[in-house]
Amino acid sequence: MLRRTMFAAALPRGAPLIAPLGAPLIAHAATRPEDLAGSGWTHGEYQGVRPARFTAGPDGAVRIEADGTGSFVRRRVSGVVQCLNWRWRVDLGPPATDVTRRGGDDRAIALAVGFAGFPPGAGAWARAQHAIAQGAAGSHILPRAVLIYIWGGTGAEPPRFYSPWLSGLGKVHPLRHARSQTGQWFDERRDLDADWRAAFGGDPPMLQEIAIGCDVDDTRSRLDARIERIRLSPC
Repeated sequence: MLRRTMFAAALPRGAPLIAPLGAPLIAHAATRPEDLAGSGWTHGEYQGVRPARFTAGPDGAVRIEADGTGSFVRRRVSGVVQCLNWRWRVDLGPPATDVTRRGGDDRAIALAVGFAGFPPGAGAWARAQHAIAQGAAGSHILPRAVLIYIWGGTGAEPPRFYSPWLSGLGKVHPLRHARSQTGQWFDERRDLDADWRAAFGGDPPMLQEIAIGCDVDDTRSRLDARIERIRLSPC
């Protein structure tokens, strides 16, 4: 669990706020950059990568700006899985990359959902890798499994695949590829229960964390993107 996991050792210390289920995960009243922290978001950095810039916008939007950089913001959630809703857009982003391999796998946006329990098939090696990462993370309790929804890739990827960074504990869902229409909002809705069962099998654990990240350091690309209206709701 290294650089691009969003839950790795570079996470800042301290526990973020817990958002009630059914409430927007970004407060719609936020209008200033510092309001991201005020509504429970904590900024984290990938090891060895200069951080991107995350700022709050109208109607709960988060704007992401990067120039050969990458980082993420995370916040605590709790409760049982529901449907995850959001909308996002990219005005300027990286070229298509092979997001199935480790290294060079830039993407404009990643929305990650962390779970409190391991997947049913998590073996001793995966658990040991998680324990190493947890030891480096200190007081921040790392999720034990992750579903990741990305805007990036070539469009030729399978509908879901294991993250090359997560030791078998994360599945990536490429929803929009790098050549998707820029400057246009796209609405998304994902049934987290169904996605968990398709990815790992068994009953999904409790929710633990949500993170928004970007990664354009390998291609040295510029990024201007937005994501908003992130909300958990009954399916």
